Amino acid sequence: MDVALSVISLARFQFGMTTVFHFLFIPLSIGLGLIVGVMETMYVVKKNELYKHMAQFWGKIFLLSFAVGVVTGIIQEFQFGMNWSEYSRFVGDIFGAPLAIEALVAFFLESTFIGLWMFGWDRFKPGLHVAFIWITTLGSSLSALWILAANSFMQNPVGFLLKNGRAQLVDFPALLKNHQLWLEFPHVMFGSFLTAGFVVAGMSGFALMKKKNVKFFRKSMQIGLIIGLVATFGMLATGDRHSLALETDQPMKFAATEGLMEDSGGKNKSQAWALAGQYDEKNHTSVWEVDVPYVLSLLAHHKLTGFNKGENTVNKELHAKYDKKFGKDMNYYVPTNALFLSFHVMAMAAGVFGMVAVVGLWFSRKKYTDEWLVKQKWLLWVLGVVTFLPFIANTAGWLITELGRYPWVVYGYLTIADAVSPNVSAGSMLFSNILFFVSFATLGAVMVYLSARVLREGPDDLMIDETPVTDPFAEEAFKK
Repeated sequence: MDVALSVISLARFQFGMTTVFHFLFIPLSIGLGLIVGVMETMYVVKKNELYKHMAQFWGKIFLLSFAVGVVTGIIQEFQFGMNWSEYSRFVGDIFGAPLAIEALVAFFLESTFIGLWMFGWDRFKPGLHVAFIWITTLGSSLSALWILAANSFMQNPVGFLLKNGRAQLVDFPALLKNHQLWLEFPHVMFGSFLTAGFVVAGMSGFALMKKKNVKFFRKSMQIGLIIGLVATFGMLATGDRHSLALETDQPMKFAATEGLMEDSGGKNKSQAWALAGQYDEKNHTSVWEVDVPYVLSLLAHHKLTGFNKGENTVNKELHAKYDKKFGKDMNYYVPTNALFLSFHVMAMAAGVFGMVAVVGLWFSRKKYTDEWLVKQKWLLWVLGVVTFLPFIANTAGWLITELGRYPWVVYGYLTIADAVSPNVSAGSMLFSNILFFVSFATLGAVMVYLSARVLREGPDDLMIDETPVTDPFAEEAFKK
């Protein structure tokens, strides 16, 4: 067994596992902050207690996702120091400032104001209390901005000088002006809003099947679908911009997502889009494809003609550019099948989101009564199933971002093999992988169990407090 290869494989698996699991909860937390903020703002503006109960009810799911997101983030940090010490040494000077600002400013805002929001009901005026959830959401967004500033450096390194084998920061504003950051950040934010929107709509769909609190969950479903639909359009627009930039920034990643092994199109030639396909990653050829004429030209160039390099051409260009630095034996091919499948899952999920949101909003109009809506089991089941689709789509997007950077950790400068800790054994790596997996599985199970319990119990306990106490000597009267 090649021990060195095993260490790298295990380190990559652990990075993928921790990142994907962490990223299941972060978009949900950010998006739920927005939705709860919208619900509470509607309560403040309309003085309708229903919106207050909605903010409090969905706030419970928001708090659960926030807590799990923080815990998984802490676990994630351990693996950087343990498995990626050479990577940490290389980027330490770059990441120090943005991650310090993220912790001292963004996380401070989140953790402080989420506490005020959680314990401040009935202690602050509604107009002030709603500000707490908006500041919390702002803090979460700023946290995402700084984390993505670090990730964007890995995708498109800027503002540094190489000195003694380390990247030294010489232009801090360049990190914030990195165009990769302004492609990633809006895409991630819209993905967060979309995730929370369809989670709220889907969980409401499950609840409506029980025909309890119908008015409450119908209104929740509508708010979730409206935010989900707007976010879907935002995802498509920002995804399109991101994909266009990949053609020049990381052409190998772009070619893999589109299944282009050979060059495609030309100045006056159209490009067919591979709707489905399988690729021979050893010989770098296409096994089979189902092509749709003209569509790739429209997607990649916004017109009926265009040209894109295939993986084989990009590979030759990368060898010509980097052979003196990384050697002639370097493999620049990315895992094509994984990237192709991930991209198509993400793109097709966007179509499903748009259709489900439109259909759901259409059948939840005032024209249709509550009694009629709860009898539409097919619609409620579709909404329920779609609850889980944003997590799959987010994971697919993250896989494209990270796997498509192969063989580098920092694009063009630091390879994965050179970033791994030199003194970590395969045995200790395997042990930590098992430990992390068990921890994540436990956290995930607890999160799902508690969320399901919150949904099963419904908002009844929140509404009881609003019932007038007719007996002045009743126990409830002394709790007021």
